[in-house]
Amino acid sequence: METIRYEVRDGVAEITLARPDRLNAFDLTMIRELREAVAAASDDGSVGALLLTGEGRAFCSGLDLTSTSELAEGESIGGMIQRGMEEDLDPLVIDLVEHRVPVVCAVNGVAAGGGMGLALSGDVVIAARTAEFIQVFAPRLAVVPDTGSTWWLARLLTRAQARGLALLGEPLSAVRALSWGLVWDVVDDDLLLDVARGIAGRLADGPTEAYRHTRALLDAAGGLPLADALQAEAEANGVLCDQPDFLEGVSAFLEKRRPVFGSAPQA
Repeated sequence: METIRYEVRDGVAEITLARPDRLNAFDLTMIRELREAVAAASDDGSVGALLLTGEGRAFCSGLDLTSTSELAEGESIGGMIQRGMEEDLDPLVIDLVEHRVPVVCAVNGVAAGGGMGLALSGDVVIAARTAEFIQVFAPRLAVVPDTGSTWWLARLLTRAQARGLALLGEPLSAVRALSWGLVWDVVDDDLLLDVARGIAGRLADGPTEAYRHTRALLDAAGGLPLADALQAEAEANGVLCDQPDFLEGVSAFLEKRRPVFGSAPQA
């Protein structure tokens, strides 16, 4: 691959955005390579967690505005951008959010524009202390936030926080992002990868199917009445309690030991 690195170690698929000279800004090649790597991690039964980070001093600075794409006949620039989002960028976000295994994002520097949306696609987001999050869309480019940013900000922040961040485009420090609830933790820069790999390793050793159902229920719950959320929980546990991981969890609890999940295929 030209723009990313992909490797699997100890049950964790690690994807590194590797265009440090462009602050890991994504072009069409990177988006498609990311989708390929994310799919490979989903198809690999030995993978129990996915870790996404960036090389160099940025996580991702968003869309590479110097990249070029071909206009279809009679297509406007806006039409080309919309097509690119619908065909490539938006499916990448869905690929991450609906992934078979939990996704950990290690934000090692600036996460701007679509890079911020990409970071927030993770289930567990860890930020380096010097990292910054910036919504550059409206104030600098006269476009709306994309890569799921409107969805994340509306659900994770207050109305005042979301609008201030989106309309003013001021950098949000990692520490402030933590206090606002955008990230799980902030660590010293030199500890970021070790901490993120440790968390990804814990998730990789966990019950993958239970994690998958939990992530889906949490995303759906904000739009459900309580009765519907309760029903969805009951249905999920109706499936999970017939699986080997549940039996292992119960046995481990009764025997006062750590459970060893994933020893048998899951439904």
